[in-house]
Amino acid sequence: MHGLADVIELEYIIKTAENIVFFGGAGVSTESGIPDFRGSGGLYTEVDELLDVPPETALSAEYLHTRPERFFEYYRRKMIYPDVEPCGAHRVLAELERMGKLSAVITQNIDGLHQAAGSQNVIELHGSTLRNYCSECGKRYPSEYVTESFGVPRCADCGGVVRPDVVLYGEALDAKAFYRAEEAIYECDVLIVGGTSLTVYPAASLIDYYQGEHLIIINKTPTPYDSLAEYVFRESISEVLERATKNL
Repeated sequence: MHGLADVIELEYIIKTAENIVFFGGAGVSTESGIPDFRGSGGLYTEVDELLDVPPETALSAEYLHTRPERFFEYYRRKMIYPDVEPCGAHRVLAELERMGKLSAVITQNIDGLHQAAGSQNVIELHGSTLRNYCSECGKRYPSEYVTESFGVPRCADCGGVVRPDVVLYGEALDAKAFYRAEEAIYECDVLIVGGTSLTVYPAASLIDYYQGEHLIIINKTPTPYDSLAEYVFRESISEVLERATKNL
């Protein structure tokens, strides 16, 4: 845990910055009540008596193709959180964008909470549960089309499977989104990383594109990039960002 002096330094960095980029992971959304994957109580560590395969398999492209009924049963139970609200970190980042300080949010999350808080330029590396599309004709559907359907959701036009617009296990990241993230990180003068272990690739490799002086990491557990950061905070992302921006 870092003291007041470090928060004051972070406040000064944010105040004098011209181009901040935030790169976040599951630890941001856990503060809104969405469980992560690898942490204590996450999807990978819980005992799910209704699931007969590992979560990585249940959320894979192959499982969607071979056992679509089981895929959607698990997806509806574990990946959709319609009633969650943005946390303090989401709101601070949206305000920094409105102030002209922050140019982009890069997120590994798929819940749409950054946009719900008001952020405009959000680069979603893994897609969003709020969007769905027909795997045959490409017609777009909202999340309610999947959540309110039974069994395998089918396209109203062609009958194809309507799948979530998220990157499943076994699928590559969206190349355009990844390039936008590379460009944003390369051009920023302050990079704040929050709520990610920086161990999942290729997303973690985005840090290598940073050329600026102020790398800030806010994560409750160590990351492989801690030694490169100017400041490392082990506290709540919302608490750190709220304290560092309350006087802006």
